Amino acid sequence: MSEPVQRPERVRVTAPQSAAGPGTTYPVAREMAEQSDVGELFVRSLIRSQLRLAVVVASGFLVILVGIPVLFSVFPVIHSWTVASVPVPWLLLGFGIYPVVIGCAVLYVRSAGRIEQRFRDLVDDQ
Repeated sequence: MSEPVQRPERVRVTAPQSAAGPGTTYPVAREMAEQSDVGELFVRSLIRSQLRLAVVVASGFLVILVGIPVLFSVFPVIHSWTVASVPVPWLLLGFGIYPVVIGCAVLYVRSAGRIEQRFRDLVDDQ
């Protein structure tokens, strides 16, 4: 009679555990320095955010700027109003626009600073 066949003992083969596993990610700063696709993606995202902010602020300023002549044409009685013998439309155009320009500039600078700070935080965190 033949002897029963012994099956070899099962051995589990695994890769050695190391700190650099397959899911290793590189810091964003390194990706940008190497000009990889990921780094380019982050920079394009920053530029898109800044462009979007510029378009929003510029379009808001343009709406306000176009709104003043529309206001004058819708309410022509404004032309007859005066303050200290100065017509109100002149006051609105002379003194009303500058606070709007300064306000838009301040809004843009603060928002652009926030966007850049978020980008810096993203780059520094990794």
